[in-house]
Amino acid sequence: MKTTGFNYRHLYFFWVVAKEGGVTRAAERLGLAVQTISTQLALLEKELGKSLLQPQGRRLVPTEAGRLALGYADQIFLLGEQLQDALADADAEKMRLTVGISDSLPKLMAYRMLDATRSMNVAVKLVCLEDEFTSLLADLALHKLDLVLTDRAVPAGASLRVASHLWGESSMKLFGVPGLAARYQQDFPRSLNGAPFLLPTRNNALRGRIDEWMVQQGVRPDVVGEFEDNAMLNAFGRKGLGLFFAPASLAAEIAEQFGAVLVGDASALREQFYVISNERKISHPALQVILDAVQRTGSTH
Repeated sequence: MKTTGFNYRHLYFFWVVAKEGGVTRAAERLGLAVQTISTQLALLEKELGKSLLQPQGRRLVPTEAGRLALGYADQIFLLGEQLQDALADADAEKMRLTVGISDSLPKLMAYRMLDATRSMNVAVKLVCLEDEFTSLLADLALHKLDLVLTDRAVPAGASLRVASHLWGESSMKLFGVPGLAARYQQDFPRSLNGAPFLLPTRNNALRGRIDEWMVQQGVRPDVVGEFEDNAMLNAFGRKGLGLFFAPASLAAEIAEQFGAVLVGDASALREQFYVISNERKISHPALQVILDAVQRTGSTH
């Protein structure tokens, strides 16, 4: 039966208890009496007509109904926190843009993709969060993020109400620290047989294309490391543990930040970059600026 006058304060107490794993710890966190928390929980369960928590050892854990309620509570109170932050930023005359960045995306490219926001008349406060592609899409669908920057489009047939926008693409180049690179520059790419390589893991959108390129060139490298996080891959590359691919458009930054030099040009190998947005009626102004910049400059960077 549908209820009226739902008490969100009761729901908040349930949320804290579920997060803390018990009434006592929740009471300590909130600075309230244990009896107060217990009474509010009982009222919520009576209002909903379902038990939300059950004992498991020394902890309280959500029931099946409780897990469902907790999912909604997460969204409600996270949005509440974002509202407070947004209002604080508005007082400071700033526009808040919460961005999810795929861990496989080159971080220098992420900076370029967000650079268009600097042209806005209002100051933009960027909140950048890094995670795996699928986790970011879920957060975007729940409106926890304003947009996602990544190296792949949303798979066809996905049930999430999100849209992929091709921001650009770049051919790839192979880099390495000077001493290592010098050993493989001559007779590239045949020189790469047995060369130490740092590559993305196989769940990365680029990895399949790299493997195909290797087969086409007839070379079999020594893969000394595989990384989900592009920043970690580059860090190992900077220490000279292996050769690594990077977008040709970032060649100058790669040389400056990682002390790496060009080993060879893999122009047939290309990486794409996408902005993923939520399908909402009102678009975030900063997102629109980013997408407008794509249309003005084309899709190759």
